[in-house]
Amino acid sequence: MGDERSGSGGSGLRLLDGLLVVGAGVVAVLVAFALLHFIVGMIWAVVKIVAVVGVIAAVAWVLVRRRS
Repeated sequence: MGDERSGSGGSGLRLLDGLLVVGAGVVAVLVAFALLHFIVGMIWAVVKIVAVVGVIAAVAWVLVRRRS
């Protein structure tokens, strides 16, 4: 009573296992890229907001110094 997959004729399940592993790998890579894109997008949005606030603060500082 051995394993039926151990013979040379039981390669169908091994092929299916391989395809499932490759499919899971592709899905994992796509999820990783989507997550990385989201994280980088959020960081870039914060950088842009900080830059705009910095420019507004610099202009306000120049205007206040000019008045006094």
